[in-house]
Amino acid sequence: MFPVFDPLYFLILAPALLLAGWAQMRVRSAYSHGMQEPANLSGAAAARYILDEGGLHDVPVEEVPGELTDHYDPRDRVVRLSSGVYHSRTLAAVGIAAHEVGHALQHAHNYGPMALRSFAVPAATVGPWVFMVMLLAGMFVSASAPAFGMQLIWIGIIAYSAVAVFQIINLPVEFDASNRAKRLLGEMQIVDSQGAAVVSSVLNAAAWTYVAATLQAVLTVLYYAIRVGGLGSSRDE
Repeated sequence: MFPVFDPLYFLILAPALLLAGWAQMRVRSAYSHGMQEPANLSGAAAARYILDEGGLHDVPVEEVPGELTDHYDPRDRVVRLSSGVYHSRTLAAVGIAAHEVGHALQHAHNYGPMALRSFAVPAATVGPWVFMVMLLAGMFVSASAPAFGMQLIWIGIIAYSAVAVFQIINLPVEFDASNRAKRLLGEMQIVDSQGAAVVSSVLNAAAWTYVAATLQAVLTVLYYAIRVGGLGSSRDE
C-alpha cells in the first residue's frame, strides 16, 4: 500500500526537511558563538534570579545531563538546565535559562496557549501509536473489506494529526517564552544591549527548529492524506 521508497514523500516533505537541517545548523552556530561570549551570571544563577524576582521561589532549578536538554517540567514545576547551561557564565547560557524560566512564568500566570498545549500532549503522544495500529489493521483487512480498511487508515491519519495540532499550539508558547526571556534579561540588566543581540540570535535560531517541526508534522499528515486518498479513488474506479 505504501512503497518502501516513495518519491512523493520526499517531494512533499522536502521544504520541512531542508528547513530543519538549516535550523539545526543555525542553532549549533548560534549556540557555539553564544557560549564563547561571557555573562555576569551563570545559567543557573540567572534562572534563579528571574524566578525569585517573579515570585516563584518554590520553583527549583536543577541540572540535567546532555547538551541542549534544557526544559521546564510543568508537572513537577521545575526548571531543568543542561550541564553546560547550568554552570556556564555565558550569554547563550543565560538566554536559554531565561527561556525556560519564561515557561515557568507562563505556567504561573495561567498563559492560555500553554494550558492548551498541556491538554494536547496526551493526544500527540498517543497519536502516532494509534496511527501505526490503524494503518497495519487497515492494510490487513483491506483485502477482504476494502471500505472498512480505508476507514481504519483514515482514523489513524486523524489520530496522527494530533501531532500537527500540538506543534501548531506549541509555536506561540515557545515564541512567548523567548520574548519574555529577552525582555526580562534587559529589564533586570542581566545583559546589556550587545549581549541582548547575542541572546536574540540564540533564541531566534531555536525558534526556527519549532517552525520546522510544525511544518514537518503538517506535511506528513498531508502526505498520508494524499496517498490514502489516491488509493481510495483508484479503488472506486
